[in-house]
Amino acid sequence: MSHSQAIPLYPLSGYTFGSKDAQPEEDPSVAARLQRLQSEFETQGMRQTVEAVLVVHEHKHPHVLMLQIANTFFKLPGDALKPGEDPIEGLKQRLTQKLSPANVDGDDWQIGELLTVWWRPNFETFMYPYVPAHITQPKEMKRVYLVHLPEKKLLSVPKNMKLLAVPLFELYDNAARYGPQLSALPHLLSRCNFDYK
Repeated sequence: MSHSQAIPLYPLSGYTFGSKDAQPEEDPSVAARLQRLQSEFETQGMRQTVEAVLVVHEHKHPHVLMLQIANTFFKLPGDALKPGEDPIEGLKQRLTQKLSPANVDGDDWQIGELLTVWWRPNFETFMYPYVPAHITQPKEMKRVYLVHLPEKKLLSVPKNMKLLAVPLFELYDNAARYGPQLSALPHLLSRCNFDYK
């Protein structure tokens, strides 16, 4: 990504937030998610996941839009791909499913730069920004893309989730609250040249 290419960032006030029917999580716990990962790995191989980093600004400071589930768990919008599914098209579908108003078939999501790839070496919660040398078959690969938002957009959030604008200074060096992947976002976004509109 060229640092000179400016990426427009628009104020949070330009976005409208609606709600839609709840979308329950497929797994009731982290242990259940890892168990499903293990059973799917035996039939489908490595899971491929895509997530989106949606950035807005407030008072000319970048904020990342994140979903909050059950007041404690934070995640980027996205999900696992079906076997053979294209990552970009898959991410567009997942964003439409999670954040577009109900009954919108396709949406105009503009998927930008690949910010990072995380690897899950085993059926455990730990993911790394590299494949450890002793791992020959990672269990999951997660691609995280920057998504370019238009100046104004209606975002509809499932009723069982909240969409929060979290400032980069809150994420920075805060793995205790957000985990290593989300707390790495300020580093990843430091490559970007944001143009505050």
